[in-house]
Formats: sequence, structure tokens, C-alpha cells
Amino acid sequence: MIRIRSCSRVHLSLIDLNGSLGRVDGGVGITLNEPYIKLSAERSDEGHVINKGVSEKTCERILSTMEKIGKPMRVEVYADFSPHAGLGWGTQCDLSVARAALELYGDEDGERLTSNQLGELVGRGGTSGIGVAAFERGGFIVDGGHSFSEKKSFAPSSASHVPPPPVLTRYDFPDWELVMATPSLSGAHSKGEVDVFSTYCPIPEEEVGMVARIILMVLMPAIIERDIVAFGDGLNRLQEVGFKRIENSLQQPVVKEVMDVMREGGAYGAGMSSFGPTVLGVCDGEGGQVQKDVEHFLREQEIAGDVWITKGRNKGAEVV
Repeated sequence: MIRIRSCSRVHLSLIDLNGSLGRVDGGVGITLNEPYIKLSAERSDEGHVINKGVSEKTCERILSTMEKIGKPMRVEVYADFSPHAGLGWGTQCDLSVARAALELYGDEDGERLTSNQLGELVGRGGTSGIGVAAFERGGFIVDGGHSFSEKKSFAPSSASHVPPPPVLTRYDFPDWELVMATPSLSGAHSKGEVDVFSTYCPIPEEEVGMVARIILMVLMPAIIERDIVAFGDGLNRLQEVGFKRIENSLQQPVVKEVMDVMREGGAYGAGMSSFGPTVLGVCDGEGGQVQKDVEHFLREQEIAGDVWITKGRNKGAEVV
């Protein structure tokens, strides 16, 4: 029997959706300790999934992935998290199943598959490589996108049939509090996500340049120097430029308002993950108060949602 405990991630921004230099996508993100997918698996003549208190969507996804790779297993799922909320649910489901199948059935060629190869096997990482790299190694991650001549279009991972991108750099994320909030709204996915890319891309070169500059000259040095003030400033700046600006503009007002509540309550910076609606606030000791402020705000707005405190995860999935 194999037991797997995955992770989740926040995707802070795509980098280049202009493509004039010959590459597109690129991304920056943080691996989270919570929430996560937790499952056990064993070989079976037929594939089936046992629900141990998780959503039916997660069980359906895991069964579908198992059928896709043709490795029948008996899978029990003990923990999951919200789909289409900006936390990388699909990638973590798919990679957990692929890793379980690898451990139980082995590699046909006798070589150990990397998470990038597993991602390609299950069709993940066609735009962002953050979720695949998070599953492999955790931490703060910057990936290098794809050759535009290979990918040929602006499209999300769900509609992209290219391998996961190379990881340019990976650092341990500092021991900062991350206040997470997921209002009960659905982020863009499937056709809606495809439509956003086709409508708004290419992004102007000057905006792409500013995104790259914020990542290279603000966020990365702040991680190395453990400078939470600079990191928060960079996170705030990212919300106003490039494709992240577009993603934010398409949200319901409450998403931006939650970020404002976080900043007013003491977070050094706040931002939205992927297409939302999940947002994060970066804190250092004031996370409990920020959490209470956000919970109070959502109650006032009569909007359900989850608010929790976690930290960055500096290792990948656990496989036992």
C-alpha cells in the first residue's frame, strides 16, 4: 500500500503573455503546507475510489485520472480541498494518482520518473509549472515558461499540450504566516479560462517587463534576505500589472475587498492566487488578527468561505 500526502500552492503571477522574445508563460508561486490531498492506494484488478469524507468532485477526478493512465488501483481519499479556487487542486489530484501508480506498478523502462515527467503523463504544467514543482520540491518557485514555437498559442494548462516548463530557481520560503481566504465563489476554469487568455493576450511588452522586474528585483531578493516588508510590497505591486491585473479585474468586488481588509489589518502584502477566488496575506505575528478581520468582513457581506493560517512548505509531497 502507498500513502501520499500532497500540498497546495498559490500562483502569484504569470510572467510573459506577450511572447515577442520567443517564450510565453513563466510563473512564480509558493508551496503551501495546507490544504492538501491525502490518499492511500493499492493495486487492484479494477479501479475504484473510496470516499473517506471528501468531495465527490475529488473522487471523480481521481478515478478519471486513474483510467487515463491505465493503472487500476483501489484508492481511499482522506483529505482534499476546493477545486477551481486557485490552489492547484487538479494538479495535486493528478500527480498524487500518477505517483501512487508509479510506486505500485513501477516504471516500464526501469528508470525513475520525475514529477515533470509525471506532469506530462497526466497533462499538467502546460502553462504554469508551479504546481508540478511544488509537488516535487516545495518552496518558492520561479519557472521559465515555454517556447512559443512549441506551444503556439496563449492558453491555460487545461488547454495546453506541452510538457511542464523548466524551474529557473527555487528557494526555501521564510517562516512567515500566510493568511488564506477562499470566498465561496468560483474562479475561472475550463472554457471560461480559455476565453480569458484568447480575449486579453498578448499583454503589452512594457507590462510584462514590469512583472519580470518585480519578480527579479523585489520578490526574489526579499526571499533570500528574509525581508517581509519588501516581499509584501512586491506582492501588492504584482496585483496592478500584467496578466494578474486582468485576472483581478474579472473578479467580484469582494475578492479585492478581502485583500484590502488583509492589508488594513496588518498584512505586509496581499494578492490573489491564479484566477482566484483564493487570496493570501503575508504576515509576521499578526496573522490571527488578520484572520479574524477577514472572517468578520465575510460575515458582514453574508458570503460564506474558508479562512485559515498556514505557512510555506519547503518540501514536496510525502510518499510512504
